[in-house]
Amino acid sequence: MEHHTERSEPTDEPAEAIRTLLERRVGRRKLITRSATGLLGLGALASGTAAVLVGPRPASGQGSGPGSHDELRGGGTMTMPTVNGEVDHVANGFNPSDILTDFDAGKISTLSNGQTLHEYEFVARNQDIEVVPGVTYPAWTYNGRIPGPTIRVREGDRVRLRFVNASDHPHSIHFHGIHPANMDGVFDKASGQTPPGEEFTYEFDAEPFGLHLYHCHTAPLRKHIAKGLYGAFIVDPKDGWPKADREYVMVQSGFDVDFDNANDFYAVNAIPFHYDHNKHPIKFKVGELVRIFLVNILEFDLINSFHLHANLFNYYPTGTSRTPSEFTDTIMQAQGQRGLVEFRYNRPGRYMFHAHVTEFAELGWTGVFEVEE
Repeated sequence: MEHHTERSEPTDEPAEAIRTLLERRVGRRKLITRSATGLLGLGALASGTAAVLVGPRPASGQGSGPGSHDELRGGGTMTMPTVNGEVDHVANGFNPSDILTDFDAGKISTLSNGQTLHEYEFVARNQDIEVVPGVTYPAWTYNGRIPGPTIRVREGDRVRLRFVNASDHPHSIHFHGIHPANMDGVFDKASGQTPPGEEFTYEFDAEPFGLHLYHCHTAPLRKHIAKGLYGAFIVDPKDGWPKADREYVMVQSGFDVDFDNANDFYAVNAIPFHYDHNKHPIKFKVGELVRIFLVNILEFDLINSFHLHANLFNYYPTGTSRTPSEFTDTIMQAQGQRGLVEFRYNRPGRYMFHAHVTEFAELGWTGVFEVEE
């Protein structure tokens, strides 16, 4: 069945705008009507429980209630929509704040020819993930997290990865980059397609330098990607990148929690709204050089985007060149595209970053940089 996105007339009531958005994306039959407090709920989704999406909230003490006209006229502070509460990161087995800087070099040793070897073990399994508070999704994971581990090696190093399929579906790992055909994770068992209960060892030299990715390449491909089998693969230049004060990995994706082949939530590093200013803003200092390894693996939508507020950044597509393609505040990425984003802030404050597709931002793909003196 094809998915059609309907257009709705704009409204000056923030909560009503979000209600319209949710009705379009999740379906009227699944929407809990707005309560007297102005909260919106999503019910009867994957878990049958309810999550609550809250409209833009004014500053305390303004107006008569959340999202009211009186509040907005009273000079309240507008923010993006968010959710009440937090998911259980411990039960999920991963935390997006940790994933930002969790670069995995594997077990390092030296081969007889002097080449550096990085050894990994990945296990694919079925795993329930709480996407937003009260909404649980039956995901597939590498090593119990979404995205999977961020592999980071140096150009020319040898990668050896033992892949164990502990799920009840065939899976594989397809790496972007350059490697032999029999290490590509497609076609058959000889090239890495791995039945349930079996294993396969991928081994290749890491090249070229740049930002790559990996994902399952088993049919139906969009299902295996959408359910969480993907991650970032960073190959550092032999002489390293120019020094940055902060390095973060951000993997853009979404969740289709009602399985209609259309995303209901969007995020970086899996959990929608996680980097909000009142939850877990990303903190660094004025003048620090920030480098983001930005990957798009969003399924069901043609493009994704990254927008930085009150600043511009240098963008290096795929990271295979140290010459930026542009100096901008917004870039688009199709699925599988990636690049390095580098910038500094010269003033303290809170600055938003988000998808510049408004619908994506209002359904979770948004966050805040908190720049300190």
